[in-house]
Amino acid sequence: MSVVGIDFGAQSTKVGVARNKGIDIITNEVSNRSTPSLVGFNARSRALGEAAKTQETSNLKNTVGNLKRLIGRSFSDPDVQLEQEYSTAAICDVNGQAGVEVNYLGKKEKFAATQLVAMYLTKIRDITARELRLPVSDVTISVPAWFTDVQRRAMLDAADIAGLKALRLINDTTATALGYGITKLDLPGPEEKPRRVMFVDIGHSDYTASIVEFRKGELNVKATGYDRHFGGRNFDRALTEHFANEFKEKFKIDVRTNAKAWSRTLAAAEKMKKVLSANPAAPMSIESLMEDVDVRAIVKREELEVMVAPLLERVTGPIEQALAEAKLKVDDIDHIEMVGGCTRVPAIKEAVAKFFGKPLSFTLNQDEAIARGCAFSCAILSPVFRVRDFSVHDIVNYPIEFTWEQSPEIPDEDTSLTVFGHGNIMPSTKILTFYRKQPFDLEARYAEPDMLPGKINPWVGRFSVKGVKADANDDFMICKLKARLNLHGILNVESGYYVEDMEVEEPVPEEGEKDAMDTDAAKGDEQPKKTRKVKKQVRKGDLPISVGSSSIEQSAKEAWIERENSMYMEDKLIAETDEKKNELEASIYELRDKIEGDYSEFASEEEKDKLKSKLMDMEDWLYEEGEDTTKSVYVAKLDEIRFIAGPIIQRYREKQDAERDAVLKAQEEEAAKKRAEQEAKRQAEEEAKKAEEAAKKQEGDAEMKDAPTEGEAADKQ
Repeated sequence: MSVVGIDFGAQSTKVGVARNKGIDIITNEVSNRSTPSLVGFNARSRALGEAAKTQETSNLKNTVGNLKRLIGRSFSDPDVQLEQEYSTAAICDVNGQAGVEVNYLGKKEKFAATQLVAMYLTKIRDITARELRLPVSDVTISVPAWFTDVQRRAMLDAADIAGLKALRLINDTTATALGYGITKLDLPGPEEKPRRVMFVDIGHSDYTASIVEFRKGELNVKATGYDRHFGGRNFDRALTEHFANEFKEKFKIDVRTNAKAWSRTLAAAEKMKKVLSANPAAPMSIESLMEDVDVRAIVKREELEVMVAPLLERVTGPIEQALAEAKLKVDDIDHIEMVGGCTRVPAIKEAVAKFFGKPLSFTLNQDEAIARGCAFSCAILSPVFRVRDFSVHDIVNYPIEFTWEQSPEIPDEDTSLTVFGHGNIMPSTKILTFYRKQPFDLEARYAEPDMLPGKINPWVGRFSVKGVKADANDDFMICKLKARLNLHGILNVESGYYVEDMEVEEPVPEEGEKDAMDTDAAKGDEQPKKTRKVKKQVRKGDLPISVGSSSIEQSAKEAWIERENSMYMEDKLIAETDEKKNELEASIYELRDKIEGDYSEFASEEEKDKLKSKLMDMEDWLYEEGEDTTKSVYVAKLDEIRFIAGPIIQRYREKQDAERDAVLKAQEEEAAKKRAEQEAKRQAEEEAKKAEEAAKKQEGDAEMKDAPTEGEAADKQ
């Protein structure tokens, strides 16, 4: 089983996986560590990720980006209308949801944003599975902290359609904070003052600032501020507008009237922005931008800062919002961690550092911090990995209230209650108590609609409680409902039950505890314990609850799953067909070259002529009738070529094998000869050594024989 964290971004997506006792960011099919968050459509198939990026400029109207800014939104939402400025595909209404209209397989089709995100997640699943060589199921997916219930449900629906099980939807900055805290070994203890860190995350299209308190083994999100329309794309847009004006004046072309020219200018502006983050000035050059006109320009960093001056004035907004919500001052923040690609812009770093009056921290990978945190979160929730215990306490960003109809028998009953207040810890469970004689309904909605992004409907869900009736004495049934805001930040009334007030006996605690010795000694004459009657609520039975929420209906979801599977198989077949077509083309050129080279001596003139003729016919067919046909036809054509070339190739390979065997045999004989020579040499050396030792021994014996004995020596004296 795999553990996968997905940082689903507006511009690109990063995937973290738990392996090798750490977190790795995996690469896609072209070895990039991030995959463009794009879905494209054409006359033959879909293009997802890198493939969509490759054909984006030539297929603007059928390439969709900014997927996470469309999901869970209605078409009439002003935020969605704003997205049309950044989208080259036509945004439209799909059964109340925002979606796009594109040309797919030669006809106009509409796809809801949830379907588009599911398509993209399918690509991410395949990239990850290929890298891990394992099927991918359990994942954690990041979402912006400002996502509402409807947007979070739509993300879960998209994951389901893509065949993924989302263990948790985690807020971007919370994921970053988890990746930061779980690796720190010097966090303060439970009784010490917590370490307060401000995480400033500025990405492609939005900006989030979160204050998080860390203690050993836990993190608590204290407050989050955000600007949903502040990010790298706003800088790109400002530069592009500047160039549009300059090119109109200098080169007499208006890129605003040409979608392709505008797109190429936008791409060049994005590159220039990145260069200006590290250099005081940057050049830009685009060949044949429009009407065969080549354009060039140079921009200084100071000029860019003037262009984006209104944006830079908003830099401290989310930070101030977060500090106010947490009721903290600038001096209460210990560290300021900067993440997100846009935090590389010098003017932004200067503004944040000036606001806090202290140096900023860049200890995390600015692009990959969220993906790493997501993977850690998935590892914590997965039974496969053992991870250091680390508790994550996020907060409710929008207060949720329940409303209900007043009971006729209780004229002074309140009809609404804010159950999950702003800043409450999440996940969280609350028990609601109602006194009723008949079934009743509740509605959940956001208490402060003005806080919600765009014009999202504040309605969250409707819950109908069944099986409620008066008791035998015509008294109220006491109904208990369990409302839960879960790990994903999604609200549900999970269960309902009714209770009765009943008298039960419970033991009365005695004054002064006897020690164990006294108790053991008194076993023989134990006294009965005193009890008392108390009134307690005892659970008597369950209450069925009918739920209405913004999640798509099961039948619609199943239809979308079936459609996604169908499109996936079509894409796979197209890819395999292209592979066979390329294999046929490569075989034609390879055989044409080798029949006059490597294979020449293994074919008769008749065989050569026959193969050349076949290859020529096949090439003509491939570039005329065979330009677009089925996989089985390409396979059949390959078989035709192999039928003629097969015997020739076989003879060539047999000779190659024979030559290789001869070389191996010669090498083995040479090796055997060397071994024999070495063995003979070794034996000769051993015999010489033995002869030398024998000679030394004989010489020693002779010396002993000639030497006088002690007696002989004495006689001589």
